[in-house]
Amino acid sequence: MPQTADNARRFLIGCLITALAAAGFSAKSIFIKLAYADASQVDAVTLLALRMLLALPFFLLIGLREFRSGSKGMTGREAGVVLLLGFLGYYLASLLDFLGLQYLPAGLERLILFLYPTFVILLNALFDRRPIRRQQGLSLLLGYSGILLVYGGLPQQEIPNLATGTGLVLGSALSFALYLSLAGRLIPRIGSGRFTAYSMTVACGLVLGHYAAIHPWEARIPDGITPRVALLGVALALISTVMPAFLMNAGIQRIGSGTAAIIGSLGPVSTLLLAWWLLDERLEPLQWLGTAAILTGVWMIGREGKAA
Repeated sequence: MPQTADNARRFLIGCLITALAAAGFSAKSIFIKLAYADASQVDAVTLLALRMLLALPFFLLIGLREFRSGSKGMTGREAGVVLLLGFLGYYLASLLDFLGLQYLPAGLERLILFLYPTFVILLNALFDRRPIRRQQGLSLLLGYSGILLVYGGLPQQEIPNLATGTGLVLGSALSFALYLSLAGRLIPRIGSGRFTAYSMTVACGLVLGHYAAIHPWEARIPDGITPRVALLGVALALISTVMPAFLMNAGIQRIGSGTAAIIGSLGPVSTLLLAWWLLDERLEPLQWLGTAAILTGVWMIGREGKAA
């Protein structure tokens, strides 16, 4: 009986911290849109660099602790994969997402980005030659049908660069799916905490290097970094980067990736609610139907992962 109580408490804690991680990741879109609205001259690279600059000290400290803990060293190949995944997961995927948010409403961006679990299925089928099972195929059909419903229900005259924004966010989802597919092969060997700290440190370095390359020395601190934007940058770094990166891994360790994927379905819903509350974004009935199809498809993927 005590063991059962301990397991139930562990599962409940895992669910709670995974839900917090999903909410933190999803709030990113809101913070970005608020920053763009406050300072139109702040570009995507500048805002992303602000986020990573403020998050970097946390990842460096945790990475240093992992290094000093006496953990088994990485091979050259493993270090190379960490570099690649730092580029794919939190540099390229983040950059494309920040660029896409210049054109798309936050709610639509989150729905498109949330297709990444279906991309993971396709990539695993490609890399591991796994057949796509019937339930997976149905989840893919639901997800892409949902995007068509949401996309088709939008008044395009109000979003003149809808196709550009959609393409950028789809590219972000694909890059993040590739990151997850490859990371799943490396994390068991080097540990989730060390992997998160090292890969995020790489991503921070790449983002800051990108910013330094495109901004002259005399304009390294742009005028658009107002106190409000700086505060939003702190929120991006802590609430939508550092906290969820470690909470999600801790949650997966407690409840498994399948259950975590189901709980992650709360992410787009929380974004839609926050966008309605803070950004005055609205969805039509057809778009809500598409939203339900996307979330159902991802929920089915999570259920299958749990059963497996």
